[in-house]
Amino acid sequence: MLTPSEALARILDALSDAAPLPTERVPLGAALGRALAVGVRADRSLPPFDNSQMDGYALRAAEAPRAGARLPVAFEVFAGDGQARPLAPGSCARIFTGAPLPPGADAVEMQEEVERRGRFARFLRAAEPGRFVRVAGADVAPGSVALPAGLEVDAGAIGLAAALGLPELSVHRRPRVGILATGDEIVPLGGAPRPGQIFESNGHQLAAACVEAGAVPVRLPLAGDDPASLRRSLAAARGLDALVCIGGVSVGDRDLVRAGLEGSGTRLDFWRVAMRPGKPVAFGRWGKMAVFGLPGNPASSLVTFELFVRPALRALAGLAGAGRMVLRARLASAEEKPAGLTLYLRCRFRRDRDSLWVEGLKTQQSGHLTSVVGMEGLAVLPAGAARMRRGQWVDVILLRPPPV
Repeated sequence: MLTPSEALARILDALSDAAPLPTERVPLGAALGRALAVGVRADRSLPPFDNSQMDGYALRAAEAPRAGARLPVAFEVFAGDGQARPLAPGSCARIFTGAPLPPGADAVEMQEEVERRGRFARFLRAAEPGRFVRVAGADVAPGSVALPAGLEVDAGAIGLAAALGLPELSVHRRPRVGILATGDEIVPLGGAPRPGQIFESNGHQLAAACVEAGAVPVRLPLAGDDPASLRRSLAAARGLDALVCIGGVSVGDRDLVRAGLEGSGTRLDFWRVAMRPGKPVAFGRWGKMAVFGLPGNPASSLVTFELFVRPALRALAGLAGAGRMVLRARLASAEEKPAGLTLYLRCRFRRDRDSLWVEGLKTQQSGHLTSVVGMEGLAVLPAGAARMRRGQWVDVILLRPPPV
């Protein structure tokens, strides 16, 4: 069996010919979280003109070299005004935040450091050239790269693009992911389970995980435990970027997904990983489509999605890594595990004065849906250990921020 790190390396290497996906131009609001495919080069300065950082008074610094200097107020300048008229020597101008600096002025003093007496302003400290002045081009110079290719577009990047007058950005396409749940025991929501049947839930949780990973989930028809049903569902996956099959990849008599995938033309690379939960996990290629076979137990399917499918989808989308932080924390209780398998402990955080601790969720049963509700992290218990003591430091994959 492959180790989890070996399995992920094989997946990413296999997808190098397909990642990243082609580009498309989208409105700014649709670019959030996407990988910028083409860098943005500024065609203008930001800010476009010298302007004031503060409400206050614009002046020549040399004319207020010490506290107590008095200058007449010649005029006012507001944000949105056109080019202010030149400032005559020996005078100052009332100015407001964002207003253009009058030609001749080289400083702004905030109003809290100025006493206004009629038409005169008395400065309470010595002026300094450049104080509270935003210089044209100080943020972004014309011709410079304002947003580099490969950047994950965040709210700040959208704001910068808008400031440069760009209504659209070129980004990599989001991967379209088929979600195929299998098994005679599952029925869709709205159906009526017969004795021995349950509502299908894994497809819903993995579709949500796809959205969180920046992909577009496509729900495929449920496949029963017979080859013809599986073939019909697999046919609906053609043309997608990735396929996630849930269940049927183990070694039971009715685990037909592996044979069905191979019969469809999928070249499977591996189908077992030395981990818990989720040992029966498969990966291969169907043409250029990435194909994953995940276990049917809800914890196993969600954990293997997090470790293998999420980084693959981000690579296809042009994004680096899994988008998760790994930190160190201490085990709140001793843990036993099979030697030779990496165990991913679904956990929550707690903090004391000295350390960050992780404690396993109430249940670690991979078939219990409650074992994946409210996970804050996955504590990585290494393959070489059979017993971990309380207080031992471990790596934790961060799924949501720990307490501050």
